Amino acid sequence: MKNILIIGTGKSTSYLIDYLYRTTKREEVGITLGDRDSAQLAPLKAKYPGISTKAIDIANHDLLHSCVQAADLVISMLPANLHIEIAKACLNSSKHLVTASYVSPAMQALDEEVRNKGLVFMNEAGLDPGIDHMSAMQVIDRIREQGGKMLLFESFCGGLVAPESDTNLWNYKFTWNPRNVVLAGQGGTAKFIQEGAYKYIPYHKLFRRTEFLDIEDYGTFEAYANRDSLKYREAYGLRDILTLYRGTMRRVGFSKAWNIFVQLGMTDDSYIMEGSENMSYRDFINAFLPFSHTDSVELKLRYYLKIDQDDIMWAKLEELGLFDNRKKIGLKNASPARILQKILEESWSLDEHDKDMIVMYHKFGYELDGKRHQIDTNMVVIGEDRKYTAMAKTVGLPVGMVALNILNGKITVPGVRIPIDKEVYAPILTALEEQGIRFSETKHPYTGYNPDKASK
Repeated sequence: MKNILIIGTGKSTSYLIDYLYRTTKREEVGITLGDRDSAQLAPLKAKYPGISTKAIDIANHDLLHSCVQAADLVISMLPANLHIEIAKACLNSSKHLVTASYVSPAMQALDEEVRNKGLVFMNEAGLDPGIDHMSAMQVIDRIREQGGKMLLFESFCGGLVAPESDTNLWNYKFTWNPRNVVLAGQGGTAKFIQEGAYKYIPYHKLFRRTEFLDIEDYGTFEAYANRDSLKYREAYGLRDILTLYRGTMRRVGFSKAWNIFVQLGMTDDSYIMEGSENMSYRDFINAFLPFSHTDSVELKLRYYLKIDQDDIMWAKLEELGLFDNRKKIGLKNASPARILQKILEESWSLDEHDKDMIVMYHKFGYELDGKRHQIDTNMVVIGEDRKYTAMAKTVGLPVGMVALNILNGKITVPGVRIPIDKEVYAPILTALEEQGIRFSETKHPYTGYNPDKASK
């Protein structure tokens, strides 16, 4: 009997566990759920008869290695920085590995050893990264098979709140790790290529340089640039492409308001704020403003950021309770980013029956038979409730499908990989369609780079 070990049973695993449990009942595959929090495992064991559970703290190396040794394949759903310990345990025990996270330099460094042992370490197998790679390569490969030459590729994705649950002025609620949202865009300059010219956006300018996108039936969205759009140029085989741009989608107006936090320094995670535990929300925002004997916090902020009192951005700040002197932070030795996260979680957490929404959009420009063409594709997935979210569905299902295909010998090329090859993406995209995750596709007149008219 083959065995799958899932380490981490957090927010993104509801559909993953459901799918593997239903699918493997027809096969000789056992499932073990591992998590550091044993209390989280108890209801899962009750819900899924026959499934095994194990309290696993990956800091306990002996325990981790014994659990990995008992499996044939490991799925790590832990935060990205923890995958490497699991990867080393898998390598030591000659076990396959699947994650939904970006390939880190430490993970990539294992590639030769992984290949020598004939193992598959498939990363970036979730939503973004994951479904974005698979859906993009399906169209890019089709264009190439027809003899076309790629000129433009743009890709955008966003985890948002569904229209029926959109109840705040920010048009946003947390559908994945709030910390990652607060820290988004930090750690480097965004870089991409547009119309043959390299472009760079430093973090302090990132949220004021947005693209606008229209999705039929869902309206207009904005997108800010991902940190490094060029990292997939080689992987996708787009070395000579004129435009390569990847971004994160939000509702229009979010980025301009978020930029207030960036400009004040409230997203900084590099230092702690003294006395944070007893600080009020009003104290927190005042800490970033000039001292004044006479002016109120509100007046100082409006003057500093040049915001009118009737501006919608001012209403967004008030909605978060940022000027409340009664609410306490209650976090010891907290960074500005951690404090901001705590404040936002009070307002932006999904209620029990809230629904989230995943939106993905690709644009492909190419030349074929001397003419230029454009294909637009998009995917919209709506969640069921706070537990069975669209985020969990689009992250968990492809991870589970990839895992089973590795286990059943349908994905065999060894190494530290991402799902950009046809042997991987073709069956997964077909299986996702059966689960209601599908792309619509339209052709348009080409709107990309014209070398005779472009201004760089």
